[in-house]
Amino acid sequence: MKFLDQAKIHIKSGAGGAGCISFRREKFVEYGGPDGGDGGDGGSVYVEVVQGLNTLIDYRYQQHFKAERGQHGMGRGKSGSKGADITLKVPQGTQVFYENQKTLLADLTELGQKVLIAEGGHGGRGNIHFKSSTNQAPRRADTGTSGEDLSLWLRLKLIADAGLVGLPNAGKSTFMSVVSRAKPKIADYPFTTLHPNLGIVYVDDQEFCIADIPGLIEGASEGVGLGHRFLGHVERCKVLIHLVDGTQEDVVLAYKTIRTELEKYADELGSKEEILVLNKSDALQDEELAEKKTLLEKASGKEVMVMSSVQREGVQELLRKTLSIVKPQEDDLW
Repeated sequence: MKFLDQAKIHIKSGAGGAGCISFRREKFVEYGGPDGGDGGDGGSVYVEVVQGLNTLIDYRYQQHFKAERGQHGMGRGKSGSKGADITLKVPQGTQVFYENQKTLLADLTELGQKVLIAEGGHGGRGNIHFKSSTNQAPRRADTGTSGEDLSLWLRLKLIADAGLVGLPNAGKSTFMSVVSRAKPKIADYPFTTLHPNLGIVYVDDQEFCIADIPGLIEGASEGVGLGHRFLGHVERCKVLIHLVDGTQEDVVLAYKTIRTELEKYADELGSKEEILVLNKSDALQDEELAEKKTLLEKASGKEVMVMSSVQREGVQELLRKTLSIVKPQEDDLW
């Protein structure tokens, strides 16, 4: 299934039905009077989070959604039926924005969450409501109100426990393929990953979810390269796993480049807990590996883990450390 993380849609809730102007006329009924019924309310438009979806691809092929209008009122005091509602099914983590893409209408983060985004119009009153002592044969009824007509943007922010960040070719996709059943494309050129990937990791009889986003470059927070569009996918993560390619000459520059982009994109992203990993240790001599690890620790002020995804060295240690952050044990909470 092709990944799609944003889509523009057009919705319209149903208009309310018109009230009826009618008079009761029956044989042997001395006093008939008005008996026009009310119009039915129009259908509303909802957005609901359902299980089993992880992309907005359905909204590439259909962008227009219209709820049913309410039926008109009828004689003998009969009200029109309500128009049918429609519900747009979306994956967990979907945000709904107005057309300007800045005003947030709904943020859907829980399974089963259902939000009204366009209310149907109200049905008009029939002439039975306008009878009075001075107007016993009213020839007046309300027309129903119109529905809401909106253009909206759906934007998906993946909900994962941990997010993988790093420069292109830092080894993120290889790591994902080793620790989960995800099958990302792996090649020896930058930007092999063109869209985010999700993987479920099992460690010590527990599981958590990892999100891998395309490699970042300088200026990503301002839209350079694949840009800030994919940075949003790691906003909801509890911890960031920052992979630094150990084969690069300047590992400190690689680390600082990513840190700068994270901090520019959002303050909460820059302050999020981070696990720093020096990757591709199998391609380095022991002396060079120790030197680069020391440089990274000095520049970051953090402990640096050493890992080789290809050789499976340090992988389990990294997963256990990640698990301790995303799912702390009860003993750790006291």
